[in-house]
Amino acid sequence: MTTEKKKGVSNFYEFHSFLDPGCPIMPMGPFRDNIRYFLQECAEVEEYTIEGMPIWCTFLVHKIKGVLIPLYTIEENVKSSVRTFCDHCRCAGWSHHLVSKRKYHLIIPADSEWKNHLDDGVFDDQTHILHGLIHSNGFGHLISLNGIEGGSKYLCGREVMDLWDRICTSFRARKITVEDVSRKHMMDLRLLYGVAYGHTWFGRWGYKFSHGSFGIMEHHYEKAIEMLSSIELDQVIDDFRYISRSNVMKQVIACYRGLSNTPLITVRHLFRFILAVKSCNSVKEKPNVAAPVVRACSSRYLMRNAAPNKSVGMEKSVRYRKFSNVAASLDSRWPVRRLEFTADVIVEALREKREAIRSGSCGMSRQEARDAARLHIGDTGLIDYVLKSMNNVIIGGYVVRRAVNRATRVLEYTIQELRNCDQPEQEKLPEPFQDSAVIPAADAYTDVLCLYNNLLLSFAESDELSLAVRIVSDSKQFLKEWPFSDDPDDSLLRFICCILPNSNGLEAVFTKGYPPGEVVEVPLHSTIGDLKIAVESAMRDTYCIMDNLMITDIAGMEQLEDYEVLFGIVQSGSELWVRGFGLDLDSELKNEGGSDNWTVNCRCGARDDDGERMVSCDICEIWQHTRCCGIEDSEVVPPLFVCEACCTSLAPPRAQNSFEFGHYGTAAALVPCASHFGLDLIY
Repeated sequence: MTTEKKKGVSNFYEFHSFLDPGCPIMPMGPFRDNIRYFLQECAEVEEYTIEGMPIWCTFLVHKIKGVLIPLYTIEENVKSSVRTFCDHCRCAGWSHHLVSKRKYHLIIPADSEWKNHLDDGVFDDQTHILHGLIHSNGFGHLISLNGIEGGSKYLCGREVMDLWDRICTSFRARKITVEDVSRKHMMDLRLLYGVAYGHTWFGRWGYKFSHGSFGIMEHHYEKAIEMLSSIELDQVIDDFRYISRSNVMKQVIACYRGLSNTPLITVRHLFRFILAVKSCNSVKEKPNVAAPVVRACSSRYLMRNAAPNKSVGMEKSVRYRKFSNVAASLDSRWPVRRLEFTADVIVEALREKREAIRSGSCGMSRQEARDAARLHIGDTGLIDYVLKSMNNVIIGGYVVRRAVNRATRVLEYTIQELRNCDQPEQEKLPEPFQDSAVIPAADAYTDVLCLYNNLLLSFAESDELSLAVRIVSDSKQFLKEWPFSDDPDDSLLRFICCILPNSNGLEAVFTKGYPPGEVVEVPLHSTIGDLKIAVESAMRDTYCIMDNLMITDIAGMEQLEDYEVLFGIVQSGSELWVRGFGLDLDSELKNEGGSDNWTVNCRCGARDDDGERMVSCDICEIWQHTRCCGIEDSEVVPPLFVCEACCTSLAPPRAQNSFEFGHYGTAAALVPCASHFGLDLIY
């Protein structure tokens, strides 16, 4: 993106409101029409192309960060592209989908590339802040998303995900998949968030389990999540009695139980509570105590472990209250956890501003605090409600005050470390912990990582808890669906139209399964003949094999004439099956999974490609997972491979195959056996 190009563009859109309803457009048609309308109204074509594909650019303004962000849209014509088929569809279980004529790539490059032109390797670049792909039939994939953790200086993951969700909703996408392999602080987020919240990080935006690798089904995944999250903490403490790191685990659990106003009974309660606790600043080494340097911890734990020469208590003139107690006493329509989360976000914004501005006023006005919280929380009413309640309250290791700045005469919010507040009332000080160099609650992510490694990973090695962990880890494909809706107030009839070829051998035609139907719209007083023409137009515009499609019949209307009006005959919003001829069923551009008729039949139950590494038997040519065949991911696939079935037919059976999975050991008291998942044949 050159400077000259920036100067020539007149339409900039605010990043956080872009594609909210009516901002700046409100497309109402199917995706194939909406994306064109968007490009016409909200984007300008670039002066260059990539592999002959046109590029449009839309500029988004991030007012808080003061940056101009380019959102590129690239239209990929499948017939002229080197990427004819879609690997993402194949791994998502959509191999049977018909090949769409066009793919639309929506890309925000990495920060460092904003001033440069896109290059030929743009589709394979994994550093994009956002890369989404949507086929012209409305089915698509979120390919990559990189926020602050991924190297962006300006955009956090939630902001980018909010934008992507608005794009898909506004354009009326139908189904979008994502392969969740996201990690943070060396933790798989699909495992961490699954245990803490019952869904992945993407679940906040409505993405749900699509299918797992290695034959995992949805009920396997749900049972694994349920089992991991329902482990009782008392049982964990008891099981750690004879393990060297037991003191650390006990301290962490006891600390957060003391901080919480509600009982922490299960692993889910503990993980969810810790994830709500923000990191605090460092404190100096305790004087006169032979202990290592520690970091500041949350209020209650800090009071219990403060240095002897620090008085602990509350000011006589000002009473500080824990915000959690304030929130619990409010008659609010929001749950307490939502109020506490919002307060944590505001405190983090205040802390970041204080660190950025070392001199002058480091407070934030109400509007500034509101705007900062809006980056992470969409409900402005919730933000205003919390701001109204924040004065002389303790949140984490900070006291939040609200006062008028004498210089600006503006009401501001400020924070101060709890340890710097005069607190004359004394508490009895217990002996400091000698077992750990880091005080629990000092750094929430450190404590989460400790529990993640010791409880979900290391501890899992000793029993069949590892089975549940592996099930969750192997569940990577998630999906969001926007249900087909019909607006009864407009003057259009909408249908999902599924094509049936003019042949009796349907199983031979659609060997991989029936493809999804297409959204078709016609005016309210259209005839049956008008609907046939609209279906032909929509199908021809969308799919490669339907250039010459002619619709002959509509199921259930064979006896009706083309001039008869649809209104009163069929309900708007219905699914219709239409029959026709002219489909190019011999074309290579038939299914997104390609024309190869390869067979998957793995012992784990997989019958289709799930994106995991596979190997083909050199005798029967059936594909199986390398892992299920005893070949580790770090090992090279042998040049000659013969599967178990072919080995058995060629040689006498052995007592036990070398690559057969063994049991994970006897089940512990808190973990059910593998049959609880219905996975006796999968793992």
